[in-house]
Amino acid sequence: MNALVITPVILPLGLAVAVFLLRRHPGVRIPVTVLGSAANLVIGMWLLVRVMTDGIQVMQAGGWEAPYGITFVADPLGAILVVVTGVINMAVCCYAQASIPESLRRQGYDATMLVLIAAVSGAFLTGDLFNLYVWFEVMLMASFGLLLLGGTPEQLKGGLGYVALNLISTILFVCAIGMTYAMTGTLNMADLHLRIRDAADLGWLAPTAMLFMTAFGIKSAVFPLFFWLPTAYHTPPVAVSAVFSGLLTKVGVYAMIRVFTLHFVSDTAFTHAILLGVAGLTMVTGVLGAAAQMHFRRILSFHIISQIGYMIMGLGIYTHLAITGTVFYLAHHMVVKTNLFLISGLAERIGGTGSLKRLGGFYASAGWLAALFFIPAFSLAGLPPLSGFWAKLILVKAGLAGGHYWVTAAAIVVGFLTLYSMTKIWDAVFWKPAPETASTKALSRSELLWMALPAAGMAAITVWIGLWPETLSAVATRAAETLMDPGDYVRAVLTAGGRP
Repeated sequence: MNALVITPVILPLGLAVAVFLLRRHPGVRIPVTVLGSAANLVIGMWLLVRVMTDGIQVMQAGGWEAPYGITFVADPLGAILVVVTGVINMAVCCYAQASIPESLRRQGYDATMLVLIAAVSGAFLTGDLFNLYVWFEVMLMASFGLLLLGGTPEQLKGGLGYVALNLISTILFVCAIGMTYAMTGTLNMADLHLRIRDAADLGWLAPTAMLFMTAFGIKSAVFPLFFWLPTAYHTPPVAVSAVFSGLLTKVGVYAMIRVFTLHFVSDTAFTHAILLGVAGLTMVTGVLGAAAQMHFRRILSFHIISQIGYMIMGLGIYTHLAITGTVFYLAHHMVVKTNLFLISGLAERIGGTGSLKRLGGFYASAGWLAALFFIPAFSLAGLPPLSGFWAKLILVKAGLAGGHYWVTAAAIVVGFLTLYSMTKIWDAVFWKPAPETASTKALSRSELLWMALPAAGMAAITVWIGLWPETLSAVATRAAETLMDPGDYVRAVLTAGGRP
């Protein structure tokens, strides 16, 4: 059994049990959480190296042959997303040591967060549609618990909308799974790739594809299914918002990529044209929503929606270059968006509020924070030589090469509007003088260590990707090759399961 494939799921679950039992003993809980998260990141990186050097890694639980047992698969797409998940977990784990009060930690914050990380990794590594549903449900339960941690009225309001929409998504997902099984007799992703082409009633393919698209569209927060996100993501503690922004919607995007490259590719003129239209509308509506906001985290929340549009754009174009751009954009955005939320938390900690009208003067009083904000903010807008520039450039080239001029034009315009939003934050928080009523609080040495260093580390990753994009580009290219030609994926899974 290839235990390495399942370790990024099992280790966080084991850590969750340990830190829950240690929740009243911070002297032991903190090093266990931090060192365990670091170990999980190292294992994820080791898994990626194995995938890039030795090929797709597969584990069949209990020795059952595919497609009958529980399958876990690490291909280039899943492996790179597991690594980014580990980076986010490590950064937020450190950040939370100074930003999450001990009262919430005793209520199980650390354990719940680790369960969420395990569920996200499980979704990226599962090779079965039903088990993808299972990991989605574990993720939903953990995220709901984190969203309500603290129990403020605003959290309750945002949490109810979040759960209601995700339950609808769950129902649609289950219906789509049932229809898929009825057509093909399998839910193993590799086996399904072969059987769906020979399904007895091909008339059910399009309705099933639409169910998957809607279910994953809700989880991804695409147009017009995004309205739950900006009401929820700014309400919990910043550490929770940061993880949500970096991971939750990206699991929905990942699921959409997997299904619409491995299974529903017989009528791309229909399915992927819809995805392309949704992508354009998602980009535009998200960025316009951000432009209308005057709260730090609400602006960032709307930009999550806008940036999801770029990822779906690559999937809708559906060429090798476009899928490469989608994978590159996905990894880059997970790092950048998480870091922007971490920085917003630092600004709120210093200024006592997230309202742009009540903040100001940070360029003079906290120049280091201005530098930390500049890197991810203008990477999000696509300024060279930061990581966002390369991600947008690949997608724009793919759009022009494929003749998709309107969505490419929308992507370029949205980039300029994103720059406007980031400039608005820069002017309000850092450049303009502090309001007379503003009161600032200096960070302690401990807060600087736990909160500023993770943000600086994430910014360094953004700069590294921007200056040396070849490494991430190589992984994204390999991922696109596997997604566009799933033969290696299918052979790896079915051969590991004992089938020729």
